[in-house]
Amino acid sequence: MRKRTEPVALEHERCAASGLSSGSAAAALDVDCRLKQNLRLAGKGPAEPRCTADAGMKRALGRRKSLWFRLRKILLCVLGLYVAIPFLIKLCPGIQAKLIFLNFVRVPYFIDLKKPQDQGLNHTCNYYLQPEEDVTIGVWHTVPAVWWKDAQGKDQMWYEDALASSHPIILYLHGNAGTRGGDHRVELYKVLSSLGYHVVTFDYRGWGDSVGTPSERGMTYDALYVFDWIKARSGDNPVYIWGHSLGTGVATNLVRRLCERETPPDALILESPFTNIREEAKSHPFSVIYRYFPGFDWFFLDPITSSGIKFANDENVKHISCSLLILHAEDDPVVPFQLGRKLYNIAAPSRSFRDFKVQFIPFHSDLGYRHKYIYKSPELPRILRVEQRTVKRGQVALPTCCKLVSL
Repeated sequence: MRKRTEPVALEHERCAASGLSSGSAAAALDVDCRLKQNLRLAGKGPAEPRCTADAGMKRALGRRKSLWFRLRKILLCVLGLYVAIPFLIKLCPGIQAKLIFLNFVRVPYFIDLKKPQDQGLNHTCNYYLQPEEDVTIGVWHTVPAVWWKDAQGKDQMWYEDALASSHPIILYLHGNAGTRGGDHRVELYKVLSSLGYHVVTFDYRGWGDSVGTPSERGMTYDALYVFDWIKARSGDNPVYIWGHSLGTGVATNLVRRLCERETPPDALILESPFTNIREEAKSHPFSVIYRYFPGFDWFFLDPITSSGIKFANDENVKHISCSLLILHAEDDPVVPFQLGRKLYNIAAPSRSFRDFKVQFIPFHSDLGYRHKYIYKSPELPRILRVEQRTVKRGQVALPTCCKLVSL
């Protein structure tokens, strides 16, 4: 420090000796200050990059902590929601009922159910029936395809009179979600119509444009009302009942009641059936994340029963006395194939079927029919023709042409 300040002192002495003015002295002092400042800046220079790097590291660590905090917050919210849902369903059983019916899901959304011709059904009439007070259900009646020209411009009365023709009739009971105008349902109507069947289908109360509150009892009563409506107009023509998915539960409820009053249909066809709603709910893909949740039955299945929803196909088939045909795809992701097979194993040895044919037609997973595309099978027309001939002849043996895939 002494050596560094000596030149400055000598400079002051020179200035004083030579008699410099006060202004010159001030200028010298300014030079001195600038020198000291430059020295301080020069001393700090090497440390500046390290300070910048440290600040960058601190900012990166701050961002990581902030990201982890947000991620942890999201995980805690998801975990809280996961735990809260079972309690919410237990406290509000109506939620579980809505999830089973899914009647609030209307697909496709932008179709006018009053105009079935917009869906390619140009030989179909739409009308409304009233099973109970304050309940109205929308109905579609598709006549056999050979009559499509005659059906143009005809009114409801003509369609009702057509039920008395010699063509057999299928009452189709659709599954949950959507409406009677669902794409795969419309395609099935077309296939059945091309085979010479009348197809009568409807939306249960609370579905589509039908008025009312959905319930298992209400759905069954709607089906019973439509069946009686058909029989009052069809004479001796055979009437088959076809249920799909949740509609199989309505179908077995209906047929059991018809058999108990000794007015059974000519045949019952179950497409993608389950044994009962508890087993189906437990096997449904939506239940995977909760299947091993402690108290699963108490949280999720008991509220279904407490809501009065059973759809006990396994119990109903023990009281059915008519021909039974079960169709199920091995790759069905909604109603597992084993539930359809189990239902067949319950029905086949039942005493109620001792005078009637019971058959199970599986469709190999390679065909890709899944839950709702069995109508695409080129074998379906032959299966139904054989079923119709067997019903007429009262045969019991299973026709070999129906054995598409060995069990």
